[in-house]
Amino acid sequence: MSAQLWYWPDLPGRGEFIRLFCEAGEVDYTDMAREQGADALVEHMHGLEGRRPFAPPYIEDDGIVVGQTPLVLQYLSDKHGLGSGEMETDLQLFQLQIDIADFVEEVHSVHHPIAHDLFYADQMDAAFEKAGYFRAQRIPKFLIHFDNAIAAGGGPFSLGQQWSHVDTSLFQLMEGLDYAFPNYMKEMQGSWPHLEGLQGIVPEIEPLAEYLASERRIEFSEDGIFRHYEELDEQ
Repeated sequence: MSAQLWYWPDLPGRGEFIRLFCEAGEVDYTDMAREQGADALVEHMHGLEGRRPFAPPYIEDDGIVVGQTPLVLQYLSDKHGLGSGEMETDLQLFQLQIDIADFVEEVHSVHHPIAHDLFYADQMDAAFEKAGYFRAQRIPKFLIHFDNAIAAGGGPFSLGQQWSHVDTSLFQLMEGLDYAFPNYMKEMQGSWPHLEGLQGIVPEIEPLAEYLASERRIEFSEDGIFRHYEELDEQ
């Protein structure tokens, strides 16, 4: 039985990190809300009992419900033998995945610095101020951290010659930054060579290449985490 992925059907968002890993690793999964709609997601989540996930994405697999993107990826990686097989190394990968999740939340807070429930138009001044700091301080701090992690593994992947869930997530992260901050990313090109190399080689993972070229790959837009507003990318 395939794992059931529950996430909003029209957004890449955090669910795309799980999709990319499953596609690259040929992990059998069903994207439930894309088949049944957003109302089915809400209904399913409200119907869960006990310690249910706080928010999508989450998966249901063999009667087990797992939420939080890093934990979902670690669970699937362990189950399908797609980690290193060494506890210390796999914990380090999990740590990096949590770092990625922290950074993704910071990306979202650039265009929603005051409140998630407000429209971007209601917090544009704060977003403009936040974006300048984010470009100058936070992007380099995180990307240097991730670049050093790949270098420590010998590259081109975080485990050297073997890809992991960290690599598919870093690929999505770099693609999202290229979409949201194209001017900044172009200006800083060459600053994190291992990440840029990773971004180029992850699409060559054979099962993933087919997915990336298909209509199932949801494009970035101004409804997701990574949003492009020209005023937030001014140099």
